[in-house]
Amino acid sequence: MTVRTRFAPSPTGFLHIGGARTALFCWLESRHRGGEFILRIEDTDRERSTQEAVQAILDGMSWLGLDHDEGPFYQTLRMDRYKQVVEDLLKAGKAYYAYESKEEIDAMRAEAMEKGLKPRYNGYYRDRNEAFREDPNRVIRFKNPASGSVVFDDKVKGRIEWSNDELDDLVLFRSDGFPTYNFAVVVDDIDMRISEVIRGDDHVNNTPRQINLYNALGASVPTFAHLPMILGPDGQKLSKRHGAVSVMQYRDDGFLPHAVLNYLVRLGWSHGDQELFTREQMIELFDIGDANRAPSRFDLEKLSWINQQYIKSDDPLELVPHFLWHLRAAGVDVERGPDPVDVIVALRERAQTLKEMAEKAKVWYEPLEDYDAAAVSKHLKSATALSALQAVHEQLGAITDWTVEDIHAAISAAAAAIEQGMGKVAQPLRVAITGTQVSPSIDHTVFLAGREEALRRVESAIRLAGG
Repeated sequence: MTVRTRFAPSPTGFLHIGGARTALFCWLESRHRGGEFILRIEDTDRERSTQEAVQAILDGMSWLGLDHDEGPFYQTLRMDRYKQVVEDLLKAGKAYYAYESKEEIDAMRAEAMEKGLKPRYNGYYRDRNEAFREDPNRVIRFKNPASGSVVFDDKVKGRIEWSNDELDDLVLFRSDGFPTYNFAVVVDDIDMRISEVIRGDDHVNNTPRQINLYNALGASVPTFAHLPMILGPDGQKLSKRHGAVSVMQYRDDGFLPHAVLNYLVRLGWSHGDQELFTREQMIELFDIGDANRAPSRFDLEKLSWINQQYIKSDDPLELVPHFLWHLRAAGVDVERGPDPVDVIVALRERAQTLKEMAEKAKVWYEPLEDYDAAAVSKHLKSATALSALQAVHEQLGAITDWTVEDIHAAISAAAAAIEQGMGKVAQPLRVAITGTQVSPSIDHTVFLAGREEALRRVESAIRLAGG
């Protein structure tokens, strides 16, 4: 049988780290086993679902490269199907109409708690065979088995058993005419032939109810794998202060999609001590049965480290589209400056994110208007600064082939001409080109400015050094 997994988010908010990890694990399991991956949008919560959230989910999946074989399917477009299935259950005597008001349900639960019982529906309408009637409180409930237990082997948590007497008759259709999550998800998974359900462990309590529904509908029950939650570095529930933000925020913050995927796959799964995985390696090695049972801890520093490893090792040409996006987001006119490949090569050892790299790169794409006062005082007002800048201007002006190698030779010649070490020339020149004391190698720093702009900046620095 073809393995079929699905990612089925509710569009009530952005695609966050926890949801993205679930999507990745579902995607990897299907790809590893030569199966199919389905995307479904569970949008029956009409009060909280928004089109903006739907788009955020689609954008996040696209940016991460988690392609789906079928979908996206929308539950709100499947209402006729849910109604047909619930009618079949009613006719088979496996579901029934119930008409309690909210106040009556609340009183029922309060009474149970007073008796030391679980607060749940007491089955008042279960065997009354009430007919359909127009009523604002009307719901359709499932006749959950009254005895026995539900047993399933969770691929992450192991064997789980649940007594049926702990489960009440869950609502299948609410009074607003929409199906509940537990009902719609079972119908969807049956129709879409889902063979493996991989999701967060907040759904463990739903699983026995859903298995009973599968059985009532005469359908095969899929296997289940419930992933432990992701915690913050302090061991508390992941929140915005820990990094529980939209996946697209990580793009905006300068992270590469494959770096985020690499970090996510290590949040709850491992292969020996290996830290970095290509997409192909993830697919080859991943098995949902190897997922950790213990919660993982989100660590932004570790994500940043992984991101920098990819910035340093990726082919610069492959980084260009991502880098240009950040330059444009920073308001930079990318047509005015150097080849972005050259900038990436110069800065990749110095930046953990592409956003940081874009900020550092502005100095070569925009006019130099400000100088760091400390840098000017230390390096442009020194005894040798003026002569060093004059010498290097002369040497740079003589270059006909503007290359890093020829620039290095010119700076060396300038140092020799004034009988000083390279540092006595390089530091004033660095301030001249960038306005600061810190930059990549002086050869690359000058090269990226371009011949005409580099000479203009040195001329400005000569005037500054000369008072």
